[in-house]
Amino acid sequence: MPRDLTPELIMMVKLYEHQDETLWNKELIQRGEFYLNKGAAGKAISKYHLEAALAYWHTQKQDTHEKWENIQQLYNKLLQIDYSPIAALNRTYALAKANGNIIAIAEAEKLNLVGNQQYHVLLGHLCKEIEVSKAINHFRKAQSLSKRASDKIYLAGLIKSLEK
Repeated sequence: MPRDLTPELIMMVKLYEHQDETLWNKELIQRGEFYLNKGAAGKAISKYHLEAALAYWHTQKQDTHEKWENIQQLYNKLLQIDYSPIAALNRTYALAKANGNIIAIAEAEKLNLVGNQQYHVLLGHLCKEIEVSKAINHFRKAQSLSKRASDKIYLAGLIKSLEK
């Protein structure tokens, strides 16, 4: 997802996995694809081109290696043009989907965004199936950094589900 549209990574994993595509506006998606193709006709590539391409790939609901590899490569280019921690975290999520959680955990830890709630949420999700205690610790840290009650409740539910 383009970083402008994802100010809170905390819900990214939850929202992506639980999206109901019957609620998607297919007409707007088709219009977006039209303008994406029209904008791709030029020689220059800006962050806006990359963000539009990322948005396009997120309208492709199938979880294929090709999809996530493309998303990861788009984030690689975006980070070269306009680095941001949120884009780096989003790239790490795509890396996990394309190449597995172990590789993504190593990349996420290199970012060392220890004071960032979204960083801990992502690491918590990546660790869930590998080392539950580590996942719980990341979710607790994210919870302590959270300013929103809805985030705290969501994270408490994740922690509770892992402590069983």
